[in-house]
Amino acid sequence: QVQLVESGGGLVQPGGSLRLSCAASGSIFSIYDMGWYRLAPGTLRELVATITTGGSTNYADSVKGRFTISRDNAKNTVYLQMNSLKPEDTAVYACNADIWDTHYYTRREYWGQGTQVTVSS
Repeated sequence: QVQLVESGGGLVQPGGSLRLSCAASGSIFSIYDMGWYRLAPGTLRELVATITTGGSTNYADSVKGRFTISRDNAKNTVYLQMNSLKPEDTAVYACNADIWDTHYYTRREYWGQGTQVTVSS
């Protein structure tokens, strides 16, 4: 089956940077759209950024100009470079991928377990 494993979260001061990674592994034939979402206490899950197989990107207005999503198709990995971080960026960040799964022989949506990002002085 398929697993998504995130890394790169942590504690950073306001104005700092972090880079998140999410690697997909397992019964993968092809990966379509990939993305990052975040969930802060007391809020609904928020789309942060998405990227297509061809590299087209989409960002939440709240992160435009500060965050950059990218992917390495050879490594089945998606990244989120986060710059100029603000306290309001504090959340659990989870990656998402639309994958053709050779185990189930169908296209399925998968989620990572999430990684905590805390922006605080």
